[in-house]
Amino acid sequence: MNEETRKLKRMSVFLPPSAIGILGGGQLGRMLALEARRSGYRVVVLTDEPKGCPAGQFADVELNGSYTDAALLGRFLELVDVVTAEFENIPDACLRAVEAVKPLRPGRIAIYTAQHREREKLFLREHGIACAPFRIVEDLAGLEKAVAELGRPCVIKTAAFGYDGKGQAKVTGETVLAEVWKAFEGAHAVVEQWVPFVMEVSVVGARGVDGSMAVHGVVENEHADHILDVSIAPARVSAAVEREALKLWEAVAEGLDYVGTMAVEMFVTGSGEVMVNEIAPRPHNSGHHTIDACGTNQFLQQMRAVCGLPLGDAGLRTPAVMVNLLGDVWPEPEVHPDWSAVLEHPRAKLHLYGKEQARAKRKMGHFTVVGDEVEAVLKEAREMQGRLKRG
Repeated sequence: MNEETRKLKRMSVFLPPSAIGILGGGQLGRMLALEARRSGYRVVVLTDEPKGCPAGQFADVELNGSYTDAALLGRFLELVDVVTAEFENIPDACLRAVEAVKPLRPGRIAIYTAQHREREKLFLREHGIACAPFRIVEDLAGLEKAVAELGRPCVIKTAAFGYDGKGQAKVTGETVLAEVWKAFEGAHAVVEQWVPFVMEVSVVGARGVDGSMAVHGVVENEHADHILDVSIAPARVSAAVEREALKLWEAVAEGLDYVGTMAVEMFVTGSGEVMVNEIAPRPHNSGHHTIDACGTNQFLQQMRAVCGLPLGDAGLRTPAVMVNLLGDVWPEPEVHPDWSAVLEHPRAKLHLYGKEQARAKRKMGHFTVVGDEVEAVLKEAREMQGRLKRG
C-alpha cells in the first residue's frame, strides 16, 4: 500500500448504513452499538465472549471466537467497512490483520502502545509528557536497583494486562523485595516512584481523522478498592490544573496520532502538578456521565470520529455525578437490587449493561445524577448509592 493510498484510507468517511466493526463484546461496545444503531449504522461485533454478550445484544451480527482465528476474522472483515476496539487488550496479530485491509480507528500503534505499561511509559518519556519517574525491570536485581534509585514508597506494576488495581504492589519501607517480586517473576514490570497525589482526574475526548479535537472537560474520580467508584463533573480543580490536564490530553492524542475517543487518567499533587497515570485508547468509565450531561456523549463522539465525521459539541451542559454499580450491590448473582432509589429520582438515570450474572467487583452498570450545583448532586448521588448498598 503506497502512501497516497494509505492517506485516502485514513481519511475515508463512512455514512449510514455502513457497517462498524467492534473488536470486543463488553459494555463499552454495547453503548457504542446503541449510538450507531440509533444513527442508522449497522454493527458487527467480534468477541471471545459467549453468545449474547453486552455488545452483541445490540449488534446486527455477533461473531464469537478467538481474535486470532483467521477464518473468523476474515468473515468479520468481509462484513464491515471500518473497525474500532472497545478494549485495548486485542492481540497484535489481530490488529495487524485488520489494519492491512480495513481502516482501524484508533490505529494499531495507538492501541499497541496503550495496552502495555512499558510501551506506554516509554511513549510518554519520548514525547516529554509528564508522568511519574519510572524504571523497567525484568528480574530481582533490576527491581532492587530501581527501588534504590526511585526510593520508597514506590509501586510495581505488571507491564501487560493490568487494570482496576490488578497486577500492582506497593513497596514500602517494610517490603521484602524478594517476596514481592515472586508475583511478577518471569515478566517485565514497571516500577514507578510514588506520587503523593491529592486527587485523581481524567480527561475524555476525541480526535478526528483531520486532527480536530473535542474534549468533555476534566472529571474528578474517587476510587474504592482500586476500582472507579464515583466520577464528578466538572472536577473541583483550579483553572491552572484544568488547563494543564487538557494540555496533557492533547499531547497524548497528538503523539499517538489518535483517531477516536480516548481517556487519559492523571494525578494531581498538592502543589498543583499534573501528570499522566494511564492511557485508555477507548471510551472510559469516567466518561459515562456524558450520556446524560453532554451535547455529544463519548460513544456518539467515538462513532463520529471512527466514521470520519466532524466531531460534535462535547461541552458539559450540566454538572453530573456518575456512580459505578458493581456486582457487590446485587443481593444474589441473578437477583437484581431494588432500583427504586434511582428510578424515583427525577434527575437520575440508570444504565445497566446486560450482564447475566453479577460477581463481586464486576462492573454491572452505573447511574448518573445531574443538577445545577455539583456539591448538591454529589450529595444526592451518595445518598442513592448508600440506599442501594443497604438494600
